[in-house]
Amino acid sequence: MTKESLSLCSSGSYGSLLQQFCCILNYTGKPPKMFKEKEGLFPGIHKFTPRKKVGMLLLCAVSLAVFLWVVFVDKGEDLQELNASTKTNVGQSALTVQRLPPPPPVFFKGYTLPSGNPCEGFTLPPPPADKKRTGPRPCPVCYLPVEQTIALMPDAPSFSPGVGNLTYIHEENSGKHEFGGYLSLAQRNDSYDVRESMSVHCGFVRGIRPGQQTGFDIDDFDLHAMESCRGVVVASAIFGAFDLIRQPKNISEYAKKNVCFHMFVDEETEVFLRNSSELEGTKRIGLWRIVIVHNLPYDDPRRNGKVPKLLLHRLFPNARYSLWIDAKLELVVDPYQILERFLWRKNASFAISRHYRRFDVFVEAEANKAAGKFDNASIDYQVEFYKKEGLTPYSTAKLPITSDVPEGCVVVREHIPISNLFACLWFNEVDRFTPRDQISFAIVRDKIMSKTNWTVNMFLDCERRNFVVQGYHRDILEHWAPPPPPGATEIVHPPPPVANETLQTSGNVTTSSSGTDPLKEIPSKCGRDRKSKRHRKVIGS
Repeated sequence: MTKESLSLCSSGSYGSLLQQFCCILNYTGKPPKMFKEKEGLFPGIHKFTPRKKVGMLLLCAVSLAVFLWVVFVDKGEDLQELNASTKTNVGQSALTVQRLPPPPPVFFKGYTLPSGNPCEGFTLPPPPADKKRTGPRPCPVCYLPVEQTIALMPDAPSFSPGVGNLTYIHEENSGKHEFGGYLSLAQRNDSYDVRESMSVHCGFVRGIRPGQQTGFDIDDFDLHAMESCRGVVVASAIFGAFDLIRQPKNISEYAKKNVCFHMFVDEETEVFLRNSSELEGTKRIGLWRIVIVHNLPYDDPRRNGKVPKLLLHRLFPNARYSLWIDAKLELVVDPYQILERFLWRKNASFAISRHYRRFDVFVEAEANKAAGKFDNASIDYQVEFYKKEGLTPYSTAKLPITSDVPEGCVVVREHIPISNLFACLWFNEVDRFTPRDQISFAIVRDKIMSKTNWTVNMFLDCERRNFVVQGYHRDILEHWAPPPPPGATEIVHPPPPVANETLQTSGNVTTSSSGTDPLKEIPSKCGRDRKSKRHRKVIGS
């Protein structure tokens, strides 16, 4: 090997230590001195192998080491890169899964009772032959056994057409306190523009939460119990000690454990109940939990009564269903059977009975004036206002709507956004005009129906009289000379539940055949016969 080659080797131009080693080996024919000094460590190798071939042997050893390094070390790095890449892909897949849209919500869509059910094949019996008994009476109704109704309870809420998110307006105004808020005509009109997300006036516009510093105030421990109710609520109210407390009957053990029975009373009624020894330390009278209301928002007891009647979804924010009954009524059918018959079986979210005789708002308004139910000028003002908004007398053109006038003693409903909206807007009409809710019912229903396919199940009044029995107000009972009239102290219950109904239609009025006669004539009026103030002036937009 020439000196020039040696110089090239020593300059490192070969690019690696291994190449320089080979250059030196070829030049001298011997391994480098550093290896020679260490050859004593390998006596066996020098004994059996010529010295000239030791360099080649070391070269092979180095090559083997490089090969093993490539096979194992570099492969491990590749595996790490593969694992990292796999983790990255898995992470990206997880993100992709998270970004997928949520599954569509599940809604209750109703059901049809199977063949052979207890209500199959029943028809309403013909009307009684006694023409002298023309007043309202109960008629047979088919209820499923309680066990079956509980099994049929929907697992999901009903669909809420038109509105899916409903919130309520909170106001702080330095002027005169208004429980319903300072609702202008423009805001009122906007509240009837049904859309997916809405915020409306719905009572309790001031304070921390409904029932707390809002007017219609309730003690904290009662509010906590009301918020804890997550199933079915049965509610009523007595203000001014006007009625006696009537205990529900025929209530299943399941309902006694799971249904929230709440009776709202004012402080005057609380004093009366304590003096009569009905109310003791437990704050319970039979099934009823007595809830004392402070700071009633209205001077008119009838308006105060509309707060729990129409705004139960605000007082019981977590409840699914509610049944409102006027205080003079006695509940005689299990709440679950009522819900199954008038909501679930009909795939409805709001049910109320229609008036047994009147079905036209204008006729109802005149009847209210004739009976002195409210100030005549206020009723006329309200009716004229509705006329300008397009309310017309009832006719067959409104079918399948069978009536514009409800009998508002009982309200059965599911707490979903659309039915809550209806209740809010109905309450706003009662707050703005007269408390005669039969007059304002149709205008609210029709405005919502013009925007959605939602409607109200208006069932026969004789069916209502099947599951609630109407009694007398306390003042009437106390002023009767002894002995009281037959049947006054012992309420006669309607016939036992049977099945389906058959309607008889004459002209524009839809009536029902009656079952057996009760032993007494029961007044048809659900509300009080008290006069009140004139209408409140409508706030301009």
